[in-house]
Amino acid sequence: MRNKMTAAAVGLLVTGATVLATGSANSHGYTDSPISRQKLCANGTVSNCGSIQWEPQSVEGLKGFPAAGPADGQICAGGNGGFAPLDNPRGGNWPATQVSSGASHTFNWRFTARHATADFKYYITKAGWNPSEPLTRSALESQPFLTVPYGGKQPPQTLSHAGNLPSRSGKHLILAVWTVADTPNAFYACSDVKF
Repeated sequence: MRNKMTAAAVGLLVTGATVLATGSANSHGYTDSPISRQKLCANGTVSNCGSIQWEPQSVEGLKGFPAAGPADGQICAGGNGGFAPLDNPRGGNWPATQVSSGASHTFNWRFTARHATADFKYYITKAGWNPSEPLTRSALESQPFLTVPYGGKQPPQTLSHAGNLPSRSGKHLILAVWTVADTPNAFYACSDVKF
């Protein structure tokens, strides 16, 4: 009887450790080119960001954007209320990366935990977008301007790919969506840019 209880306890410990290890090894990542809002918070460029400053890689929400995923006004935080400062437009005063219309731009992701990946998609705000309002689907072009299929592979620790930026002028927002292949989630990163 004692051996059975010891075996059961060991089994529970192993199962618990496996669950904890799996939970802590969830995929995580963010964009740093163009620099994302979460990275600006993490590196101290922007203050009053809440807990996102310690975990810029954790902006995770349901996948299926734009048909599913985070609600309008909560897109930059991935629908995670703890990261709501990312949805705050700050009067349109988020620092912006200088970019050029039509030019190829390199999009760079950093991963703190890699995961099987379906694809990466990049959306941009429409002409006339108001940078002092929270991001909504209606503010974005309905189709991504760049889609990078990834076929279920795991990305390396850093990953870059290039794409041409649509014609725009003034401040805009690029929404990068990293869709995980084997979970119901995706990762979201909003980058403010200026053409």
